[in-house]
Amino acid sequence: MQISDVIADMLTRVRNASNARHESVDIPASNMKKAIADILLAEGYIKGVQVIEDGKQGMIRITLKYEGKQKVIHGLRRVSKPGLRIYSNYEDMPKVMNGLGIAIVSTSKGIMTDKVARREKVGGEILAFVW
Repeated sequence: MQISDVIADMLTRVRNASNARHESVDIPASNMKKAIADILLAEGYIKGVQVIEDGKQGMIRITLKYEGKQKVIHGLRRVSKPGLRIYSNYEDMPKVMNGLGIAIVSTSKGIMTDKVARREKVGGEILAFVW
């Protein structure tokens, strides 16, 4: 099965596993997905990221995080899609829930959050919102 939007597939897998209260979720690996998972880990939305090598593409195992019975990731939304790319400069970078969430941005300096992009004064493609 060919998937045209691999980032949307990753976000959907994480959202579905979180809603079903799974402990972890496996995602086919790529460098962009690893960078997004590392951002989610650094921002405290997930517990752990493990790259599993299988001699082919590899897998990323994301360990989900819960506070009691509440899930930490309340929302994941893909913003820029293959059919409609959304770009922003650093001055007009959107704030997710007035700064309570993060926007994941693909810039010329790599994948980073909206806060880091503003600080570095670099714009780019807005990949996703997380809150």
